[in-house]
Amino acid sequence: MRIETCYFCSKPCYPSKGITFCRNDGTAFRFCRSKCHKNFKMKRNPRKLKWTKAFRKSAGKEMVVDSTLLFAARRNVPVRYNREDMEKTLKAIARVDEIRQKRERVFYKKRMAGNKEREREANRKLVAENEHLLPKMRASERAALEENGEEVEELPLEREKSKVFGKMKQRRKVLVDGGVEDEMDMD
Repeated sequence: MRIETCYFCSKPCYPSKGITFCRNDGTAFRFCRSKCHKNFKMKRNPRKLKWTKAFRKSAGKEMVVDSTLLFAARRNVPVRYNREDMEKTLKAIARVDEIRQKRERVFYKKRMAGNKEREREANRKLVAENEHLLPKMRASERAALEENGEEVEELPLEREKSKVFGKMKQRRKVLVDGGVEDEMDMD
């Protein structure tokens, strides 16, 4: 049983599944489903469609240079059947898949390393640009001050920052006058 790869999206094409298109010059194109075949007929470039493996490789989202990727290409060569060789090959395939999964996890972690920090910076920038839209004082605080007959100044709003480690919460209140007040909650 030979498992071909789809010419368009690089997914596996199992026997009796998908479409095989043969040109007049004898070249055969295998497609895993009609979606790939239709896109091929429309002369679309697989590197520009986000759901294809070619796009993922060209965009740097897929591992390209790795020795485990060559193993799959090598095992498609038909060899005379030998039970011991088959057992060794199946063990090797399992081990190579395990190694590839570990390497892919490391690749993903390296690729996603700075995302949270970039997102935080973007959020900070957004808040800084639109600070005029934020309320200067809570309505309840303003009402309490007005009831006491005090002057209502437009002061910046107190913000709470919290970090959670296990079951402990640490809260910091940044006060209007510039001080910082710490509280510790144990759950």
